Amino acid sequence: MTVQSRGEKWFSVFNTIVMLIIMFLTLAPFWFTIAGSLNEGMDYMRGGVYFWPRSFTWGNYIAVFSDPTIYHAYWITAARTLLGTLTHVLFTALIAYGISRPNLKGKSAYMIYIMIPMFFGGGLVPTYLLYRDIGLLDNFMVFIIPGLFSVWDMMILLSFFRTIPESLIESAKIDGAGEYRIFLKFIIPLSMPALAAIALFNGVGHWNSYYDTLMFTSSDSLQTIQLFLMRVVTDATFAQGMSSQAAALVPEQAKKISPETLKLAMMIATTAPILLIYPFLQRYFVKGIMIGSIKG
Repeated sequence: MTVQSRGEKWFSVFNTIVMLIIMFLTLAPFWFTIAGSLNEGMDYMRGGVYFWPRSFTWGNYIAVFSDPTIYHAYWITAARTLLGTLTHVLFTALIAYGISRPNLKGKSAYMIYIMIPMFFGGGLVPTYLLYRDIGLLDNFMVFIIPGLFSVWDMMILLSFFRTIPESLIESAKIDGAGEYRIFLKFIIPLSMPALAAIALFNGVGHWNSYYDTLMFTSSDSLQTIQLFLMRVVTDATFAQGMSSQAAALVPEQAKKISPETLKLAMMIATTAPILLIYPFLQRYFVKGIMIGSIKG
């Protein structure tokens, strides 16, 4: 058992206090949002609702989920998150594996070509014109194709793949395995922690994305949940319409909701799914980050 010195004990106490303050500052806004979303709208306007609802009601969430548009927005967001994350991880891992092979000809040229977009971008207007010319505007694939590859994620996987013993790959080749079989049967299983960490970052990015929906789609059928949230938060008329719709469907909730509490409930409704999934992926995420920091 290691005995801490007086200075080390004070340092531990100081670190604990600082971390508790940071934790409070991180969680407090989210908790205040939950409390407000569960409070009656008219009562919330009086102020003073911070740690606990003063007048509890589910009316705000009834108003949010009474709009059928939200279910389609959930479906579009979930579909783009799952498909976009899977394709991103697979495509980026394939390129990283190819670059990691010592016998790849022209590797330096490939690396220069890949690195250029990391520092230079075409801008919004050329990007919009490109998407228009290749048919991505108002197309679900505008959520998937532009995000297939990330130079940063490739560099992380590249450093990880280089730590895999070359003797393992040579043994697989002696047994008759080709490059694709080696990639699927050996590289992917051995790299699951790193792949899971990248998948988590990319999945959260897809779930929270609204800019591509706003700029490159105009059809309501492609509206994502984050764009739906933006409309509720920024458009008072839209929020008031949702309140009126809920009041018409459930008259007893009419006096229990307001545009402000409706916005709070919408914020929780959009963030809750990703928050519920994160704990199940956290162990892979932490392991992947640690492996990357040690082996990279």
